[in-house]
Order: sequence, then C-alpha cells, then structure tokens
Amino acid sequence: MLRNITVGIDIGTYQVKVVISELVKIDGKPTTRVLGTGLVESKGLRHGYIINNKDVTESIRGAVTLAEKTAGVKAHRAFVAVGGIGLSGIVSTGNTIISRADLEITDLDMEKVCQICEDDLPTAVIQNRRILHSIPISYKIDGKPVIAKTPLGMKAAKLEVKMLFVTCLEPHLNDLLQAVEEAGIEVIDCLASPIAASFVTLSKQQKMVGCLLANIGAETISIVVFENNIPISLEVFPIGSTDITNDIALGLKIPLEEAENLKIGGLGIGSFSKKKLDEIISARLSDMFELIENHLKKIGRSGLLPAGIFISGGGSGIATVEDFAKVALRLPSRLATLSLSDKKNIKDSTWAVAYGLCMLGNSKEEKVNLGLRPTINSYGMKIFGWFKQFLP
Repeated sequence: MLRNITVGIDIGTYQVKVVISELVKIDGKPTTRVLGTGLVESKGLRHGYIINNKDVTESIRGAVTLAEKTAGVKAHRAFVAVGGIGLSGIVSTGNTIISRADLEITDLDMEKVCQICEDDLPTAVIQNRRILHSIPISYKIDGKPVIAKTPLGMKAAKLEVKMLFVTCLEPHLNDLLQAVEEAGIEVIDCLASPIAASFVTLSKQQKMVGCLLANIGAETISIVVFENNIPISLEVFPIGSTDITNDIALGLKIPLEEAENLKIGGLGIGSFSKKKLDEIISARLSDMFELIENHLKKIGRSGLLPAGIFISGGGSGIATVEDFAKVALRLPSRLATLSLSDKKNIKDSTWAVAYGLCMLGNSKEEKVNLGLRPTINSYGMKIFGWFKQFLP
C-alpha cells in the first residue's frame, strides 16, 4: 500500500532541520507520525540569506540523508520554509462596487477586491519582492464588519477587505529553491517560517483570543501575531541569540564556546560573576523585546494579547527569557511546546518549523488553494500558501 509520506525542510542560519513524517490513523483519527529527523550545521547562510549556494546545498543534502537513514524511506519531494530578515508582512486595504444588479457578492467580486488590495501595495515596498501568502484579515460590506467567515452570497453595494501580504525577497527565494533542487529534492510548496511553526505550537483558542509567537533564532527573531485565528502581522528582526553569545564572550573575555555554555546556564557559571553575566544577557534581551514591543505598539496590540507571548527557537533555552518577556511586554509569557504525542525524535520547539510543514502537508483541511494565485517562480514551482484556517 502506498504510504502517505511528507517531508519538511527548515533551512536556518545555524542549523538545517529535516523531518520525514507519515500520515497514519490512530484510533480512527488521522495523525502525523514522525518517522525520522535530520540535523546538520548550516553553512553558506548569513541572517537567513544564502551567500554560498554550494555550501547550503551540501547542508540540505546532509540533513536529508540523516533523516532518510532514521526514517527508512527516501525523500523526493518536500515543503520548504522561507525565513530570514527578508521576510516581512504588509497590511493593505481595498474596496470595490458589487457587480451584480441584485447586489449579491460573488466569487468574481471577492477576487476583484483582493486584486485591488494587492495592486494598492506601494511599488517601493514590494519591488524585488515575491508575495508568498495573501491572507484576508477582515471584510466589510457597506461599511459594516462581516462576522461570518466570508461575505460570499451576502448582498451589499460595496465590499471592503483588509489583507496581510507576507512577502520575501525574490532573489533569496530563487536561491533557496535552487539549493533545495540541487540537493535532489522537488519543492512542493513554500511557507513563511513563523506561520509554519504556529501550526504545532499554538492552539486554535490561543490564536482566537490573540497571541504572539516569537522564534528567537541564531541571527534573527521572527514574530507572528494572531487574532481571531488569523495571522494579522508578521515581522523579522536582524538580532538573535548569537548576539548574546558574542556579548558574553566580549564582556567576560572568554572563548565563544564557553560563552554559549554560560548563556544556557551550563557548567562553569560559578567561575564568573553571576551579576555581571545577568547584566550582559539582560541588556541584549532588552534590545530584543524592545523591537517586539515597538512592533506591537505600531499595530495597536501592545499589552492587548490575552494569550500572551510564546517563545520558541534556540534562544528559548536562555534561563531568564520567559520572565524577561513577561515584564518587558506586560503579557503572559511561556515557552512554546509542540503538540506532539511521540517526542522520541523531536524533543523541543526548535523543530516547530520543520514539523509544522509536515502537519500542513498532511492536512487537506488546512491547506487549500483557492485559485487567487499561484505564483510561479523561475524554476516552475508553484507557491500557493493559502490556508483554510486563515479565512476570517
């Protein structure tokens, strides 16, 4: 019998992670079971950008080989995450007059208003960028908010939409896809890393009431804000946990390896002043959460996310990060955990992106192409990125 195998590839600045999973039925319920994982050190990347295609391809090939070995199956096609400081979200609004004489809203009206919304994006903002996802945040008919998932079939004279466009630098996307292809893997679809991680770290209830997922990587921090089960904002900042390691190394005059160990509370901390170490870590964490707080103020959500902030990524291993986030953002704070019953292969949230890609690939309900795109890159790959769960 043909097995339903899905592969997720997360190409980070510090590590490349590959998860191979299988969709199985447990007690009659479809479940994504992890078959194997592969992890290797990333080479050829800086702040999520590819600076050496050959090195990145070798890293991807190495991680895939390890995953294939533990899974006992070959990986031929995969879902790939797109991250780095080139990833960004921009919100735009558009409106249109209903075309039918009886004022009933049709698919044509929905497509038209979404296209108008996209056409209104400033050229200077989207120049050299590719739209990965076009996510409707809210609709209005005749100036009144629509409570239902979609205004399709309702009657009105005017239809308005507010949309989140998740974009990335087109050269980076092309380089990323080329590196994966040259590693012998066909790209099925691409997904923004923060959204991929949210599939397996946040519950529907948390995304309904309002929350923020922050992934503290080696050289970047990516955040995505949810309300009403919809991502309403996404941003990536060029700062990460490696900056803390560098600060400790400079401040205490010690090697980087020892600084990394101290950062996560490892052995040897007794040899140094704990007060000075805490001051160094707190100073950099302050910079990080100031960026997040300023973004929340910009979108009008400062202190207004009831489910709070969830912290994932390698930087979540810093002992004080949870308490620091709670004070800095004035929000409930906790470390993100994976909604995974079998954690034999996946032990922490650093695997959230790769595992989230597998969850997406195995869920027909959550991955729906509505036909308003596809975007086709220079390699002929289709990038859809429209998900049923994001519909208002």
